[in-house]
Amino acid sequence: MLCLCAALSLAPARQSAAQTIRVDIGDGAAVNTFVPTQAFGAGIDRMNSAAVEKLFTQPAIDTVLSAGWQTVSYRQNTELHAEAWHWNPNGAWSAGDRGYFVGSATPTEPILHSYGYSLPHRGVTRNDGTDSNGFSRLTDGDPATYWKSNPYLSKPFTGEDDALHPQWVTIDLAGPHPVNAIRIDWAEPFARRYLVQYWTGEDPIRQPTRGTWVTFPGGSVTTATGGTATLRLSPSPMPVHVVRIWMTESSNTCGAHGADDPRNCVGYAINEISIGTQSAGGEFYDLVRHTADQDQTATICSSIDPWHEPSDRGPTTREQVGLDLFYTSGYTRGLPAMIPVSMLYGTPEDAAAQIAYLKARRYPISWIEMGEEPDGQYMLPEDYGALYLQFATALHRVDSSLKLGGPVFEGVNNDILVWPDVSGKTSWLGRFLDYLRAHGRLADLTFMSFEHYPYEPGRIQWSHLYDEPTLISHILQVWRDDGLPAEVPMFITELNIAWASGESFVDVFGALWLADYVGAFLEAGGDGLYYFHYLPSGLHGGYNQSFGTFGMFTVDANYQIQQPTSQFFASQLITQEWAQPGSGTHRVFPAGSDVVDAADHKLVTVYALSRPDATWSLLVVNKDQHNPHPVKIRFQKGREGPESVFSGAVTTLTFGSAQYRWHAKGNAGFADPNSPPARATITAEEDTVFELPAASISVIRGSLAVSRRVR
Repeated sequence: MLCLCAALSLAPARQSAAQTIRVDIGDGAAVNTFVPTQAFGAGIDRMNSAAVEKLFTQPAIDTVLSAGWQTVSYRQNTELHAEAWHWNPNGAWSAGDRGYFVGSATPTEPILHSYGYSLPHRGVTRNDGTDSNGFSRLTDGDPATYWKSNPYLSKPFTGEDDALHPQWVTIDLAGPHPVNAIRIDWAEPFARRYLVQYWTGEDPIRQPTRGTWVTFPGGSVTTATGGTATLRLSPSPMPVHVVRIWMTESSNTCGAHGADDPRNCVGYAINEISIGTQSAGGEFYDLVRHTADQDQTATICSSIDPWHEPSDRGPTTREQVGLDLFYTSGYTRGLPAMIPVSMLYGTPEDAAAQIAYLKARRYPISWIEMGEEPDGQYMLPEDYGALYLQFATALHRVDSSLKLGGPVFEGVNNDILVWPDVSGKTSWLGRFLDYLRAHGRLADLTFMSFEHYPYEPGRIQWSHLYDEPTLISHILQVWRDDGLPAEVPMFITELNIAWASGESFVDVFGALWLADYVGAFLEAGGDGLYYFHYLPSGLHGGYNQSFGTFGMFTVDANYQIQQPTSQFFASQLITQEWAQPGSGTHRVFPAGSDVVDAADHKLVTVYALSRPDATWSLLVVNKDQHNPHPVKIRFQKGREGPESVFSGAVTTLTFGSAQYRWHAKGNAGFADPNSPPARATITAEEDTVFELPAASISVIRGSLAVSRRVR
């Protein structure tokens, strides 16, 4: 739980001379440019149906828009839950009333609601989006159900040998256990060639470079015939924690859904898996828990066949907002919006129909995100690349000018690593880029997107504020070092403090973090960001019962907006005061301060803009919980060039603990005081000292004059 107590009262100011903020405004010093209507965005996600009813009303829309965020990203939550998304409830099934669904591209009645459909051939117990939703068919105890891999990763669709896209499942025995045998009940199609392996490290998914996959002595099969296969993996039991089945050649025999659709006849399918020991007499002792719930022995799979049927629709209490409602509500401001297509658990035909529908409605599209968090679904980069190219081809048949991108990574602070390929390369993004280059299709990646949730929930301390500028600049550099071309823009399409809410989101900490993040991201060369969540969802318990909210407002049980939170006021400062609202080009210049503590932490961070209205604007974050800091501000053309200072009328806005204080009372938490930033206009001179209150954000904006020292 975040301890914020000391941040909520101001200690006496230090009796020291003013320190200095310096901005480099030399020729060629600008480090980035951006346009607010394109760079300042927010995301609308899946939500409770009751919330849609209340929040898509004009009073709520007007309140949310007052935060100042501009372009909108439509977030796709269905893929996180291993579901197919019916973006249009009207459409056609591939096999009468089931199979592969393609939404209708022809507009009729407006689409106000859309839903996810669970996948009956799912092979993952839990991943980073499905910890309590569904179960794997590999260990569910039902021989009539089965996992099947995605047919679009087989040769008829990739044009490549199946061995280049091996499909796999892992079985986690929840600790080392004696193992010398496996029993695989194959469905159709089955694997003719496969390996059964064990992991030498602790966690092959979260620590993929801290161990190796070793094939059991009896684990190499080259001429399998399907059916139920029991393999003696080793002469005697050996301690094993995680087992992997690595499949490289399919029987290409047709499954239970029939031979009419070739997608039923490619890839791999398994009814059930058992792992344990086999005695000399052939008696098999099974270690696997076979249950149709989250208590089953956990499995993870490389991909899932998106085949499903109408009965697989999830509850209607949670929905993806209908695309017509999304575009016509007013939340998009009429600006082009970033739209996702379902790629991991969808079909190219359905994605093409979705975009054709939006174009028929004449809705403006800025960018198209391809899938959602493939790293969190544990998909290998070459498989994502193969899907990406198929979907890109289908989408560009609709409109060759569409701007496509991804991979929509989870919020990470370091490079995403995967099991090494044949050359030993472990960088997920590096290998995805290599795949596009090898196929001559790197131009199909017009932007790179990822999420930013820098801190671990439940362990957030005030001192984490010192880390944000380095965290964000580091991860941007990581993507470039992985081979992302300099001309490909980088967007953070979801962002907030952590991936689970808590008190830090709603205290003044949340405001300071947001301001520091936005400034640091743009200064480090980022191109666009999308605040998350745009729409309020209410207070809910985070880790350690630290209540907070993803969003800028508290709401009551009926989703009526009650009061703004600290990130609302920070949003207004960023979008309407630091930057000039509109479509003018802003230039970002490097800036810093000499305000540090004994541990050399930067207590005051500064982000400088040259605005279209010819004024200079500074976003200043004082992270010192206890003390205000008086500062002088100097603008200089390089290290040796002339200095300038703010001169004449200067606008100052300040937001901190004098304006806002959160009172933590569980789901009845509230802010008091709850006031907008303090605004003032001063006449600045050569030696004007600007006071930065403790734990505050300030915007200082005005015109410059050459310092008297150089006149």
